[in-house]
Parts: sequence; structure tokens; C-alpha cells
Amino acid sequence: MQKITIYTLSWCPHCNALKDYLKNKKFIFENIDVEENTEAAEDIIEKTGQEGFPIITIDGDIIIGFDPKKIEKLLNK
Repeated sequence: MQKITIYTLSWCPHCNALKDYLKNKKFIFENIDVEENTEAAEDIIEKTGQEGFPIITIDGDIIIGFDPKKIEKLLNK
């Protein structure tokens, strides 16, 4: 099983759309709210160079933003 971790903000519409998408597809994922977990936020920003959210990691591969095509591609490889 692939490890999916998402970094989100509770008030972000794109983040909420991503969570709904993953739930509807029945994917199991870990959600890290970067407002609550500032250490994780700093870590993912350092790794990606991105300050915008959502950020998704799938087995170490990184997707910036909510991009269903890229998500499906990584999950179906």
C-alpha cells in the first residue's frame, strides 16, 4: 500500500477538495494540518520550496496543489 501524506490548512478550499477527493476514492491518507503542526509545515516547505498548500506526498513523490491527474498517475503506477 502506498503511503499518502497531505499537508493542508483547515480553511483552504483546495485542501478541503483534496481531502474529499481522497475520501471519495477510498484512499487512506495522513492529514497534517500545518496550522497546528508548524514543525511539519517548516519541514515540507524546506523540502519543496513551496509555501502554498495543499502539498501531497505519495511514497516520497511530491505534488504541489490539488492535481487529480497527477495523484491518479502516482497511485496507479
